[in-house]
Amino acid sequence: MRTFLFVSLIVAVCAALGCVYTPGMSVFNNPDEQAGGKMPQDTNELKGAHYAKPNSTENLSIDHSRTAVLIMDYQTDILGFLEAGRDDLLKRASRVLQASRDAKIMVIYIAVGFRRNYPEISPRNTMFTGLKQSGRFIMNQPGSEIHPMVAPKNGEVIVLKHRVGAFVGTDLDMILRSSGIETLVLFGISTSGVVLSTLRYAADLDYRCIVIKDCCGDRDLAVHNCLTEKVFPRQATIVTVEEFLSAIRS
Repeated sequence: MRTFLFVSLIVAVCAALGCVYTPGMSVFNNPDEQAGGKMPQDTNELKGAHYAKPNSTENLSIDHSRTAVLIMDYQTDILGFLEAGRDDLLKRASRVLQASRDAKIMVIYIAVGFRRNYPEISPRNTMFTGLKQSGRFIMNQPGSEIHPMVAPKNGEVIVLKHRVGAFVGTDLDMILRSSGIETLVLFGISTSGVVLSTLRYAADLDYRCIVIKDCCGDRDLAVHNCLTEKVFPRQATIVTVEEFLSAIRS
């Protein structure tokens, strides 16, 4: 009975992460514990098992008129949560933004913010209840502003959000469709927060998605690597800054 419950838990976790559990796949550390014999040494030998394979960046084509770059949660207080690499992250993001503007690609900013007294936060939302208690991210208050190194230019859209993802409770989808956008280039802080939530939602809305992995940041590097290498590739093309810049200049 305990084994059945454990396997059921593994299946549920895999489903939440976008993985596929195949009957007969071992969930034990010791291959000898799997009924039916020895686990294959090469996971590619597992017939029917599905793994995330990166979409090819070779000959990556980007239609400038139907693409939008989404820079997400690059706000002063959020950047302060990163323990290392913050300056390099900002420099890379700045390069992406300038090159996108030069190529006439739409740039959209996503930022989290709330009215005074946080009327947008439900007491049932455990994550944002904690944020409410911190007093952070009141609109137009110090710390909530987009970092000056990546600040928006005149006329660029800023979408204010009240949840983790960029779509829920905002007019982002309306703005994108009104502009004829089909491809989204995503990067933000954190990888396990706004990037993950926005990518999942965007893919379900049938947008073509590209994630610039070295413009994403997360306090947990292992989580960042797991998402960009194993989870995101199921729904997006994963690129570096240099690969993106090469694609829009070709």
